[in-house]
Amino acid sequence: LQAYERRFPTCPLIPMFVASDTVNEYKSEDEAIHVIERRCKLDIDAPRLLKKIAGVDYVYFVQKNSLNRRERTLHIEAYNETFSNRVIINEHCCYTVHPENEDWTCFEQSASLDIKSFFGFESTVEKIAMKQYTSNIKKGKEIIEYYLKQLEEEGITFVPRWTPPVACKLESSTSHTRRPVSPAINIPDSATKEGLNNKEILNTSSSPSEPTAGTPDDKLDADYIKRYLGDLTPMQESCLIRLRQWLQETHKGKIPKDEHILRFLRARDFNIDKAREILCQSLTWRKQHQVDYILDTWNPPQVLQDYYAGGWHHHDKDGRPLYVLRLGQMDTKGLVRALGEEALLRYVLSINEEGLRRCEENTKVFGRPISSWTCLVDLEGLNMRHLWRPGVKALLRIIEVVEANYPETLGRLLILRAPRVFPVLWTLVSPFIDDNTRKKFLIYAGNDYQGPGGLLDYIDKEIIPDFLGGECMCEVPEGGLVPKSLYRTAEELENEDIKLWTETIYQSASVFKGAPHEVLIQIVDASSVITWDFDVCKGDIVFNIFHSKRAPQPPKKDSLGAHSITSPGGNNVQLIDKVWQLGRDYSMVESPLICKEGESVQGSHVTRWPGFYILQWKFHSMPACAATNLPRVDDVLASLQVSSHKCKVMYYTEVIGSEDFRGSMTSLESSHSGFSQLSAATTSSSQSHSSSMISR
Repeated sequence: LQAYERRFPTCPLIPMFVASDTVNEYKSEDEAIHVIERRCKLDIDAPRLLKKIAGVDYVYFVQKNSLNRRERTLHIEAYNETFSNRVIINEHCCYTVHPENEDWTCFEQSASLDIKSFFGFESTVEKIAMKQYTSNIKKGKEIIEYYLKQLEEEGITFVPRWTPPVACKLESSTSHTRRPVSPAINIPDSATKEGLNNKEILNTSSSPSEPTAGTPDDKLDADYIKRYLGDLTPMQESCLIRLRQWLQETHKGKIPKDEHILRFLRARDFNIDKAREILCQSLTWRKQHQVDYILDTWNPPQVLQDYYAGGWHHHDKDGRPLYVLRLGQMDTKGLVRALGEEALLRYVLSINEEGLRRCEENTKVFGRPISSWTCLVDLEGLNMRHLWRPGVKALLRIIEVVEANYPETLGRLLILRAPRVFPVLWTLVSPFIDDNTRKKFLIYAGNDYQGPGGLLDYIDKEIIPDFLGGECMCEVPEGGLVPKSLYRTAEELENEDIKLWTETIYQSASVFKGAPHEVLIQIVDASSVITWDFDVCKGDIVFNIFHSKRAPQPPKKDSLGAHSITSPGGNNVQLIDKVWQLGRDYSMVESPLICKEGESVQGSHVTRWPGFYILQWKFHSMPACAATNLPRVDDVLASLQVSSHKCKVMYYTEVIGSEDFRGSMTSLESSHSGFSQLSAATTSSSQSHSSSMISR
């Protein structure tokens, strides 16, 4: 407490903390309670323009400190006084004595931010507040330790504990006796706090001591920790024991190993409540999808074995299993189209399960705990086709599942030969990756990995793969384009028995003569960009885009009675009413595009007006020869291929803002075709532009 009080009236370690004035103070007669309220002046690190618009140079906060010497607690509450009608900031900090070792001080901090309005700069203010708060959290422990050291230099190494006045001693004779240590059996249910949460354990005693054991199981064997878990502080050991005991008492089913529990604790900085929550969710997920048995019961499809350019390759210098991924040589679109998201995800899960198994083996081989692996990603060959939007979305979902269920398994990620397009992919992917994981990334452009601080610092020369200039033959598949003959329809993918996800990127539609398939897209903001990616699986079709100011009638599924054809699993929706007239009720905004069977089409359209846009896939009838009424031989053969006048397409559409599209317009490129080009009129509401590229 004496160290904390030295932060006032100002603190040189916090440059933004300019000054503070005491506005209210209260002390109880026995001096057990001390409440002090201060008005703090802060110089926020914000753009000068924003300060000028807001009309302030400084902001003021009110901070209330409530010290209870009897209970040995300090509660700190703070709220903003400046702009309190526009922005509401509340912060709460608490210093308490650790229940198992009273020489330890526990620190807990939480905050909430609610921005109602701020001159149109709401997003900027939020970023500034988050940046400032994160900076304060990181410096909090540093500041308190700075003043503790200052006290020690002044000869103050011990502060007598508060005792009640003589008159009160008889009534509370045990109020200052040493607290008995509670056995660490159950995790207390603490209220969930909104906003950011940070916990730090500060050891304020001159010589740290081990927690006193409350039960025989409250301590782990030192040799066991050193051999299988690694260095653990007494607090971390206590957290592991408490969480494991809670699982044994409350969780039905298989209890994970200590190494696995420890990963979740580390992922949440040993906050037991948070670690317990994500661990329980993961255990439920594993049981639901039988992940524990994936290595024994699931065989990867041959397509993955041939075209997934990744595999395990020895170990790094720290003994971690090494996984090599030649992402630049991989056809992401082909894999998604041939396998579906579910199979691709399951394969990634099997890789992670194999990684856990290899970590256990290496722990036994090297005689020290190895709980994570190293991943080497070679980006040679990475180009715009890897930024294909549905493929990126599938990648983001895989990252989300892996982050939630395999925390702290990536020890290091070495990204080699990063091309100029890599920053675009990194911008899309990095927000979904945990901050702690991102710190483990090492990125090398060109041949930088061959120089100082490169690959040789982490991997022995003898096992550097041959494709990176090493002498070790690497058995990782070389990847390559997945043949289109292996592509499958949405219905085939949906019928797979792997159901880890409930939705698919592509939709399937049937197109009949006289019964086109239509998709409605409502546009609110002009200059939005409609994007599409579809394959013509069967027959020839005509692709159209229409615009209407009024909404069509609710979609109706075509009964196909006129055709006497059923369409099992096929989707056929018609939106344009038969009484509508082209030019009066709706207009064509792009020229019709004839697409042949087997073609892949990607394109985009920058909308000129708000309203309702209709994407239409229409049956294409072969024209007769101009010189005679007799059909050509090619036309007859083509018509025979379209049995019952039925076509089939698989499509994906998305609407994005023009400002967002400019930065990722190449994401629509097919693995075979050139990518869509967007004109300079992208951000102009007075022009319209469309582009479609066809791959054969």
